[in-house]
Amino acid sequence: MTTATHAREGSSAVAPGAAGEHSEKVSPQHGVTTIADVVVAKIAGIATREVDGVYDLGGQAARVVGKLRETLPGAQSLTQGVNVEVGERQAAIDIGIVAEYGVAIHDLADGIRSNVISAVENMTGLEVTEVNITVHDVHFAEEEGGADATVDASPRVQ
Repeated sequence: MTTATHAREGSSAVAPGAAGEHSEKVSPQHGVTTIADVVVAKIAGIATREVDGVYDLGGQAARVVGKLRETLPGAQSLTQGVNVEVGERQAAIDIGIVAEYGVAIHDLADGIRSNVISAVENMTGLEVTEVNITVHDVHFAEEEGGADATVDASPRVQ
């Protein structure tokens, strides 16, 4: 029983917290640095938005809530569409996006992965084990101002 307790004490570096607020402790030599899930999610969200071809983040429901949130001053959500799991030394990231029409989705996903991994690893020191990307929709430029399509008044069939 002493061995199990000793092993558990030596291997656990994650502080307990509320659900969804896991944190990471790094470098216990001169003190402890704690990195919360929300920090990794914000870094990943910003890094995703930096990639050309990303129109928005999140699925339909998240985007609707995001539009409502934008009506409040200073309430933009940088974590919309981003879920993370942070362990002792690693992080796994799930991102939902809306892609711009005409962009090669496989290239877009590669660009997002590269940018997110680079940003998270450089800023936090955590190893990113995976970045899973879900493309929820494709945005067409005509959708912005309510499509300027002209409707022919003549019937299509006679």
